[in-house]
Amino acid sequence: MQFIDLEAQQRRVRNRIEENIGAVLDHGKYIMGPEIAELEQRLGEYVGVKNVICCASGTDALLMGLMAYGVKPGDAVFTTPFTFIATAEVIRLLGATPVFADIDPKTCNIDPGALEAEIIGLETRHPNLTPRGIIPVDLFGLPADYGEINRIARTHGLFVMEDAAQSFGAKYHGQKACGLGDCACTSFFPAKPLGCYGDGGAIFTDNGNLAQWLQSIRIHGQGKNKYDNIRIGLNGRMDTLQAAILLAKFSIFPEEVDLRQEVALRYTAALEGSGLIPPTVPPNLKSVWAQYSVLAEDGDHRNRLQARLKDAGIPTAIYYPKPLHLQEAFSGLGYEKGSFPVSEACAARIFSLPMHPYLDQTDQDRIIDVLISNP
Repeated sequence: MQFIDLEAQQRRVRNRIEENIGAVLDHGKYIMGPEIAELEQRLGEYVGVKNVICCASGTDALLMGLMAYGVKPGDAVFTTPFTFIATAEVIRLLGATPVFADIDPKTCNIDPGALEAEIIGLETRHPNLTPRGIIPVDLFGLPADYGEINRIARTHGLFVMEDAAQSFGAKYHGQKACGLGDCACTSFFPAKPLGCYGDGGAIFTDNGNLAQWLQSIRIHGQGKNKYDNIRIGLNGRMDTLQAAILLAKFSIFPEEVDLRQEVALRYTAALEGSGLIPPTVPPNLKSVWAQYSVLAEDGDHRNRLQARLKDAGIPTAIYYPKPLHLQEAFSGLGYEKGSFPVSEACAARIFSLPMHPYLDQTDQDRIIDVLISNP
């Protein structure tokens, strides 16, 4: 059994992928070929955002976004400790300081109340830091609470950069993910809801001036031509071949989003009363279910269930076993165990079950039977 079945997906679109790759081989424009502009247009139309800038990875998208905002040493950027390292890593790469805020125990997304408390308390705890922005993370495919987050940002004069690496295709009160902040960054890593066959990413924004900066930063700070460099940038381009693959896979993406909903609904209904806590989706929100993550009673309970599933040939994963504030890479920030108790409690109990659009009911029933059976 596959944790994420990319083979089943490929069988559906293999011919279209090969046709698109063949077209790239024929025109030979392997860097910034026409497929890049086509993909950007289609992604923008899908989300309802004016400007899309495709790039080399989701991490590059985050880094480029912060560069476009001029984030620098002495700046503070607020984010969650319960996420993949890239979210906070890019802040440190620019010499700025990530300031963490704890998560909501039901959604595992950043808690707006905790976020505002961190912003208000910054001057007392870190008087030498200047608050600049917020990077909420749409964890596991569920959008964060952008109504509250955007209100807080406006109150304190901060930008909001949506980390939508896992949420492309989700919705928040009718608005699609990647259109919920001042800009948004997503990833097309192969395991994402929409993934290519390598690394890839994109940045979304309605801000035309910001988009121009991002287009320049993507190609070494390019101005009028490749030898006119008007700012410091990086090599953040998406390969044309990856864009061609994404265009093929995007043709079935809306259907795959619907199939993910069916799989998630079956899990949630079957796990009721099992002792496991299924994911919470607040009213008027739609997760794209990048992962289906449940909370066990405690670490021992999780270990027993994972072992039982492994013995049955069923893969699982833990996202994320150690919050960022406890990672050695961020030891210089001064956090310690107990700094963010909700994140730490979730990390000790959470694990993810197989989730993809092609998980059939027979296999899913087997997963559920193993989970809820009494050994």
